[in-house]
Amino acid sequence: MQSALSKPAPDADARIAYGQDPNQFGELYLPRATGPHPTIIFLHGGFWRAAFDLKHAAPLCKALAMEGVACFNLEYRRIGQAGGGWPGTFDDVRAGAAFLAKNLGKYNLDPKRLGVAGHSAGGHLALWLAGEKVAPLRMVLSLAGVADLRRGFELKLNNGVVGELMGGDPGKHPDRYARCSPIERVPIKVFTRLIHGIKDDVVPLEISKRYEAAARKAGDDARLITLPATGHSELIDPEALEFRVISSTLRSGLL
Repeated sequence: MQSALSKPAPDADARIAYGQDPNQFGELYLPRATGPHPTIIFLHGGFWRAAFDLKHAAPLCKALAMEGVACFNLEYRRIGQAGGGWPGTFDDVRAGAAFLAKNLGKYNLDPKRLGVAGHSAGGHLALWLAGEKVAPLRMVLSLAGVADLRRGFELKLNNGVVGELMGGDPGKHPDRYARCSPIERVPIKVFTRLIHGIKDDVVPLEISKRYEAAARKAGDDARLITLPATGHSELIDPEALEFRVISSTLRSGLL
């Protein structure tokens, strides 16, 4: 993700704390138009590791705001930080989303047009959050998300990061995987779109394909959009051609 990480983070319109830990906050990017605004809670990637924070997703969030969709770039505790990994990472995502949902009016955000999206590890968290029902969601969008934790563990993604996140393998903690792996929680009864590049060599396309098949079989309105010339990091680059697909997908689901 180096190209995306190298972009400077634009200033947010508001910094909103949802807890006492320094990583329990989010940054809100607002459209210029008069609200109330359709809104996306965005969860950044980086394989749930402390080395990657919300800043690398800020350019995408700003660009979405310029397209008319408010974006709440949510930070959370990560592997390598006190409280990060299971269950703290999940607790933070749930708490941050719930806090925003209770304060939508304060920031002129439309409660009838609220969605969640995320990239890579954040795509996993977005799909998981959609199943938590902390707020009525219009849609969920996964960008190359790790939608199947058991398969991610089998593939040894990022040197076995799934096991680090969950505190062990699926055999040791089957209940944790059942509660936290999106593919095991369908149907979630939320309009679901997945975007994944065919040339992604970080999170294999097969993971999104598996999720789409399971979600559709369970009765969810889920569809995978594959991009033939796309890898992994392009999906969070607002200057890449892929941004048009992401923006139009979000707008069609929220507006």
